[in-house]
Parts: sequence; structure tokens; C-alpha cells
Amino acid sequence: MSATDRAGPGIYENPGILDRERIVAKAGFNRWLVPPAALAIHLCIGMAYGFSVFWLPLSRAIGVEQSVACADLNLLTALFTTSCDWRVSDLGWIYTLFFVLLGCSAAIWGGWLERVGPRKAGVVSALCWCGGMVLAAIGVITHQLWLMWVGAGVIGGIGLGLGYISPVSTLIKWFPDRRGMATGMAIMGFGGGAMIGAPLANLLMNHFKSPDSVGVWQTFLVMAAGYFVFMMCGAFGYRIPPAGWRPEGWTPPTDARAMITTRHVHLRDAHKTKQFWLIWAVLCLNVSAGIGVIGMASPMLQEIFAGKLIGLPDVSFTQLDAGQKTAIASIAAGFAGLISLFNIGGRFFWASLSDRIGRKATYFTFFALGIVLYALAPTAAHMGSQALFVAIFCVILSMYGGGFATVPAYLADIFGTQFVGAIHGRLLTAWATAGIVGPVVVNYIREFQINAGVPRDQVYDRTMYILAGMLALGFIANFFIRPLASKWFMSDAEVAALQAKTKTADAGATGSFGIGHGGLDAKAALAWAAVGIPILWGVWVTVQQAVVLFR
Repeated sequence: MSATDRAGPGIYENPGILDRERIVAKAGFNRWLVPPAALAIHLCIGMAYGFSVFWLPLSRAIGVEQSVACADLNLLTALFTTSCDWRVSDLGWIYTLFFVLLGCSAAIWGGWLERVGPRKAGVVSALCWCGGMVLAAIGVITHQLWLMWVGAGVIGGIGLGLGYISPVSTLIKWFPDRRGMATGMAIMGFGGGAMIGAPLANLLMNHFKSPDSVGVWQTFLVMAAGYFVFMMCGAFGYRIPPAGWRPEGWTPPTDARAMITTRHVHLRDAHKTKQFWLIWAVLCLNVSAGIGVIGMASPMLQEIFAGKLIGLPDVSFTQLDAGQKTAIASIAAGFAGLISLFNIGGRFFWASLSDRIGRKATYFTFFALGIVLYALAPTAAHMGSQALFVAIFCVILSMYGGGFATVPAYLADIFGTQFVGAIHGRLLTAWATAGIVGPVVVNYIREFQINAGVPRDQVYDRTMYILAGMLALGFIANFFIRPLASKWFMSDAEVAALQAKTKTADAGATGSFGIGHGGLDAKAALAWAAVGIPILWGVWVTVQQAVVLFR
């Protein structure tokens, strides 16, 4: 055999260590090694959800014990001031940038990812996400908000986008027999990142805190180093199946299913269909309703319940001293971790359930139940019931996460699997839009209400009703989603040409090829332990902190 011949399915001469051809699976590979690789990356970038634990400490980065406020501070001057502490609304724009850049980078580079494969995308994601955190640390040291925006928000946001979509099409192809479950596994780690990262960040900030530092920049550096190692392990754990591969003993269903196609739509055509934009609206409205709340989870709980969290029911947030604020901040970090736990659990639960009841029915459930729960949240707050308030948002966030996990399978059902990763990347512009709408609604209505003299425990009431209205619009958009007309699908010849690089030696062959076998063997057990131990630690810490919330 010549040097230019393939050595096996999809293997070409001298592929680079990051190239797609290098990671085509060979006989004996266990497909259950791929989910922990995806989780390794998503658990790290999922800390984006937990960044709200940094807002209040950073709002007193200069004063340390008490914020140094400047009456004439606005968003523009806040970017460059070195003498005034930042406001929470100024810092909240980092959260907005996360998801704007996530959606934009996923849309711009989704096609590139399909060509180069998930390993290269995972490595670039690690460099951007961790490098962005390092740059943000420098921004804290120099007290330059613009540098934090560029580092964590822009560069980190690009890393989020590439890391987020890197495993989606890969896992859908590895698990065609359980498409919803696969997408749930693909991105459930993103929802659980804050469950680990938020309490870890709180521990690190308390460790590094001193009379002249709130300990944030040191925390950024330590977490960036740990995340980089973890993400690189995940990126090098990725493998892709050769074209024609299918699980041992599984055959595609032969019964006609109106909402599940067996054909494929090209990336260039997907956005020309009304179905794409209806699903775009469904995701955007569902995310807008949840993203603003999750981004302000920690401050929201502190401001609404204040002294009640530490057994002082008559003490409002503005009456708390520095030590009491530190105590409730730890409890609020537990709230952020708890809703993260439901976020990650909801991604797997709802996406798996969608395999049984269908994607459309699953989204109908999200919107109908979500409307009721958002409308009830202010009542729970006025009753002073921490348990009911927390329970409401746990269910809401499970459906928020479930929406993210179900939408790739929804896209695969409508558009096929050939370009589902890239189509999903373009759809995430809905997330980018929601990343502006949701936080702006929550943050600026909050600021407006505070300036108008509304008590801190009531500043979120109007917001909850607006978010319920967004879900009602999402319900309507989901109603109009229908299967695609046949004109949008590629021919078999076009599909075959696109799959040429991962063809088996016997062109057109299908089967397991000895790939994908195995369950929890030693290697898989080690891989799952590497991601499972941090998850279990996060669950343990979250449950401990949750006990205080439900007392």
C-alpha cells in the first residue's frame, strides 16, 4: 500500500494532530468516551452562567468594604475610570457580551467547525475562554472595565461559541438511536458549569480576599489555569464516526414520522426557510425569559430576601452591614449553584423526554408552564417564602436548560444531521439577541425602579410579568412550525460527495465497523470519573447551601 493510501476508515496520510481526519474513530473505539469529552469543555465554559457571583465583589473593587460611588458616573466613563467603583449594571454587560459573542461566533465559524472537526474547535475554545479570563484579571488589577469587556466578554465569548457547538453534531451522529438524549449530554455540562464554578469562585475569593483586594483577579487566574487543562483534555478526547456508521443492531426507523426527516438540508439553504426563523424565535424568546434572571440570580435573591437569609427578617438589603452582606452572598452563591443543578438536570431530562413526546410538544410544555411560574414568582417573593421562590426558579431553569438541549434535536428532525452543527451555530444568533434583550430588561428595569424609590424586594415584580409575555409569544411561534417541503433537501449524490473524507474503504457501506461497542469499561470509567467527581462535588456543595434556602 502506498504512502498516499488510507490506513483505515477516514484515515489519510499525515493528518495534523488537530485535523478532522486524525480523529475519525477506528475499530474498537467506545462511543461512550465522547460524552465526557464534551462535558469536560462544557463544564468549564458553563461558568459563564456563574459570573454573577463576581458582580457584587467587583462593585466594591476599590472600596473593598464599601463601594466608592461617583454621582456623575455613566456607562462610558465607567469603562475608563480608575477612581470610582463599577455599578452592577456596568458589569452586567460582560454577561451580555458572553452570549452575544457566543451566538455570533457560533454562526460565523459553525461551517468552519464542520470542516475541521471538533478537536481543533475545542482547542481554540480553550485558548479564547481561558485567555479571556487572564485578560479580565489584568482589567481588575488595573481597574479598567473596558479590558474586562474585551477579555472575558469578547474573547471569552468567542471561546464560548466554539466550545458550545463543538460536540453537538458529533454526539448526534454517535447516538442516532437517541438523538434527544445525545443533545442533552452534549450541552448539559454548560448548564452545570456554574454549579461547580460559582461555589469554587466564592471559596477562592474568600481565600484571596485581603484589606486591599476583594480577591477577584486572583480567582480569575487560578480558574483560567484549571479550566485550560480540563478543556484541552476534552478537546483531545473527541472522535467522529466514519460515514455510514451506525450502532450495532440498530436500523433507522422505517415508519413515516411527519416531524422527523431522514434527508438533509444544506447549510446555505437552511436560513431561507420559515422553519429556521420560527425555531429561531422559539429559542430567542425562551432564552430571553431565562437568561436575564440567571445572570442576576445572586443579586436578586440577596435584594429580595436580604436579612431573611440569615435569620433577620426585618432587615432590608440596604440596612445590612459588610459582614452580613458577605454571609448572604455565600447563600446566594448556593442559589446560583442550585438553579445551575436544575439547569443541567433539565437539559438531560427534557431532551430525553423529547425523544418520547416530540420536540414540538416539549416546547409547548416549556412555554405554558413557564408563563404560570413567572407570573407566580412575585407572589412568592411578597409572601416571603424562600422555599417557594427558589422552587419556582428551579423549575423555570430546568426548562430553560431543556430548551437549549432540545433545540439541536429539533433542528436535526427538521433539517437532517449533515449540517446540524453549523445550522445550530447560526441559530445561536437567537441566543446572542436574547443575551441583549434578557439582561437589559432585568438590569435596567431594576436600576429604573431603584432610582424611582421602589423597595429592593419589589424591583423585580414588573420584570417577571414582562418575561411571562415573552413566553406567550414563543408558544405562538412554536405552533406554526411544520415539516419542510421536499425542494429544500439535498440529493443523495450531494450528500455522498460531502461525506467523502469519512467514507469507509468500501464506499457506500453501512454498519458498526467494530466501532462504538462497549459500555463502562476501564477507560470509559476513568473518563466519566474525571467529569463526574467535579459534578458530584458541585452537587454536594449545592445541596448543603440549599438547606439554608429552604429552612
